[in-house]
Amino acid sequence: MSFLYEILAADNISPEDVEKEIGIIKQYLEELPQKALNLGVRILLAVVFLFIGVSLIKIIRRIVKKSLKRAGADVGVVQFLDSFIKVGLYIILGFMVAGGFGLDAASVVAVVGSAGVAVGLALQGSLSNFAGGVLILLLKPFKVGDYIKEDSQGNEGTVTEIQMFYTKLLTFDGKTVVLPNGTLANTSLVNVTAANFRRLDVTVGISYDSDIKKAKAVLTRLINENPLVLPDKDKVVVVDDLADSSVVLAVKCHVKTEDYWTLRGELLENIKLCFDEEGIMIPYPQLDVHMEKE
Repeated sequence: MSFLYEILAADNISPEDVEKEIGIIKQYLEELPQKALNLGVRILLAVVFLFIGVSLIKIIRRIVKKSLKRAGADVGVVQFLDSFIKVGLYIILGFMVAGGFGLDAASVVAVVGSAGVAVGLALQGSLSNFAGGVLILLLKPFKVGDYIKEDSQGNEGTVTEIQMFYTKLLTFDGKTVVLPNGTLANTSLVNVTAANFRRLDVTVGISYDSDIKKAKAVLTRLINENPLVLPDKDKVVVVDDLADSSVVLAVKCHVKTEDYWTLRGELLENIKLCFDEEGIMIPYPQLDVHMEKE
């Protein structure tokens, strides 16, 4: 310690103050191993507490989801509440872990409260999405499993998840589209599968030389014989348009929502096959050129 005496003496510090300063340094060095040990124990306990907390959160979420499903809650409600509980419990766990290191949760809340305006502006989009999610669950413009088309960006697909801030759609080609709940709650959309049945409209053109009545009879027979067509709903075959190169016939019938695409594919295939058998021509666009002799 002689070098400390020399350094402090060089600064014209009295011997009493020198002794005091050296005593403080010696006490710090003596307590350092114990403080390091205490810090290491705190870190270890924090890791263990964090592991236990994460496991408990998973258990709580699992219990809540099972309870909601047992109560018959909608899938979207289950997903939304699960997302909300997850975020809330992880925030509480973070405060509890930080409290183990001497961080006062009340002080943190006070600081956040004093900075409420800035936090509110920063989280404005998230709060809007959260409110949108609540509106979606309350008003139920769609639910998990519905096929929707939203008008803002033209996205469409089957709803797979309704989370706290976002809704996920699965497209026909297997892509996942993530949409903010705020956007979905504040834009017009079409719920394609909301009803148990849909009307199927299929149009087909025949040449002007073909027999219209014969073609209508073929189309009527096809929809009457197909078991997927709902027999108690309206079924019509009409002339829809007199186009430039064809007479357009429209087939209109109703089908269960889940059978829509199956019936559409079957009708189009059977129409082509039956028209070929009956000699009814489906024309393709063509251009007639007339040459004038000079």
